[in-house]
Amino acid sequence: MTSGSPIGTEKLNDDVAWEDFDPGEYIKHNYLVLHPDDEAIIGIVRDHFSGHFGASGGVASGIDVGAGPNLYPALSMLPWCDKITLLERSPANVGYLNGQRDSYARQWGKFWDVLCRDEVYGRRCPDPRTSFAQKVRPRPGNLFDLCERDERWAMGTMFFVAESITTSLEEFRRGVSCFMSALEPEAPFAAAFMEHSRGYRVGESDFPALDIDEQEVRDTLGAYASKIEIHRLGKPGGLLREGYTGMIVACGHRGA
Repeated sequence: MTSGSPIGTEKLNDDVAWEDFDPGEYIKHNYLVLHPDDEAIIGIVRDHFSGHFGASGGVASGIDVGAGPNLYPALSMLPWCDKITLLERSPANVGYLNGQRDSYARQWGKFWDVLCRDEVYGRRCPDPRTSFAQKVRPRPGNLFDLCERDERWAMGTMFFVAESITTSLEEFRRGVSCFMSALEPEAPFAAAFMEHSRGYRVGESDFPALDIDEQEVRDTLGAYASKIEIHRLGKPGGLLREGYTGMIVACGHRGA
């Protein structure tokens, strides 16, 4: 069961000082090495996208919503996109993403190697750094603005966003709705969520989260998506921090 904050104590997305988010600290704690949980997530997402497109399929555009200082969602879409939008609200994170475009940091090669366990990745993108530079475009923006736009993408990812920007259940559900509304009918997607998160710290700043579970993810996505597969990851390699119980990965297709 999902439990939000008591009425009057909710912290909404617009209440958060996103300008205080420190991408360097976040990367140092989460992405300098390849953790077993990310390895497991990448494998799930890789197989979902590769299974959908096969060796020859492709789409015109992809979007990673709330990209943060994390490149592997975009890398997972790289073989099938002509362009990939990285939507991100934090100015510092946008700066980091822009700085990675021409030649991303060495540690991201480990994440690409996991994707290349399916040979179609290496075959379609033999030079991933060049492909990344050509295709990826960071864009400042708010997840909720997607509900107000007519723009649509042919595939998408959203990793640790809707539940990690608010303590409001209503806002979480609206965030998922906005992500799904940005996708074309039948578009494949992958989304990941922290399970039972109580909030998190990046550097010297605290950020909110909503306590959600697998059923809430299934129910919320189910209103917009078809052929959903839910994967719950317990604690592969141990928790990265205190204050959550695992991760939930959902793969599916936007409903027609």
